[in-house]
Amino acid sequence: MKKKISVLIIDDSALVRNLLSSIINSQEDMEVIGTAPDPLIAREMIRRLNPDVLTLDIEMPKMDGLEFLEKLMRLRPMPVIMISTLTEKSAEATMEALALGAVDFVSKPKVDVASELQLYREEIARKIRMAASVQIKKPTPVSTDTNQIVSSAFGANRIYSTEKLIIIGSSTGGTEALKDFLVNLPPDTPGILIAQHMPEAFTKSFASRLDNLCKISVKEAQGGERILPGHAFIAPGHSHLLLKRSGANYVTELSQSEPVNRHRPSVDVLFRSAATYAGKNAIGVILTGMGKDGAAGMLEMRKAGAYNFAQDEASCVVFGMPRAAIEVGATDEVVPLKNMAGRVLTKLSSFGMDKMNVRI
Repeated sequence: MKKKISVLIIDDSALVRNLLSSIINSQEDMEVIGTAPDPLIAREMIRRLNPDVLTLDIEMPKMDGLEFLEKLMRLRPMPVIMISTLTEKSAEATMEALALGAVDFVSKPKVDVASELQLYREEIARKIRMAASVQIKKPTPVSTDTNQIVSSAFGANRIYSTEKLIIIGSSTGGTEALKDFLVNLPPDTPGILIAQHMPEAFTKSFASRLDNLCKISVKEAQGGERILPGHAFIAPGHSHLLLKRSGANYVTELSQSEPVNRHRPSVDVLFRSAATYAGKNAIGVILTGMGKDGAAGMLEMRKAGAYNFAQDEASCVVFGMPRAAIEVGATDEVVPLKNMAGRVLTKLSSFGMDKMNVRI
């Protein structure tokens, strides 16, 4: 009989501990082996019980979740799912938790809404299974020596067209992967559109965090913005992000149509719009993520003439989305995350050569 996934719950709310325990223990392949009201008690339980996955509340007495997570990932890295309230303050703390090494996060459950509770049950179970399969590594800083990356990519011939675009999709693990990719891009990088699976309350904080770290401008898309070099737009958590044309210009468009692949924003929706309106002027990038969202849309992009990159398995938190894109034949190159910015910049510099049928 296959061993069940063992879970330790750390939360100061007895109601949340009981609810999470009920959800997890109702699954055939996982079980709660302990609960703790604060990190100080949890510390000894981790040593004694050696759980496969932790769920960790961000806001707790005695030691907050972020302080505990930092110590844990430094001394004993293991899969952690953060439990967060949907507030601006909690969103910022969640972004910090992901930067410290948490695998993913879920919102605090609404125990009084039966339909939402069922969806929450499915989300918790899905993310615990995913977390249990992840190989956790101590967070390591990624080089942000943009000058070195740019010089190696371009030499003395940095030529961009305002018609070129970079279209990116990501999910689990994507917040840090996007940061590691975007911080290495120069200020005149072609316009970028991003679909990252993330709740509505979190995308604005995420965009703001990236904007502070990057040489390009990063903001949450509002719809109707002209897409210019040096600007990246992230899909808001409540809407699909699409590429459109207005005359000679590329612009953003938001849609609150039904979720695709259970997601809104959906990577497939963004990629399909890029296939329609950008074609061979687009570079597609699919990063770490659970599921297969983006594979079908990226294939449409490639058929329309786009050049597509997938993150390699070794550098992914979850290889699901890149694997799905590779398997359907949607990608041109599979690249480690640390090399992705350089390869994309190199490809952009070669667009003039492509007209002479030269591919690099």
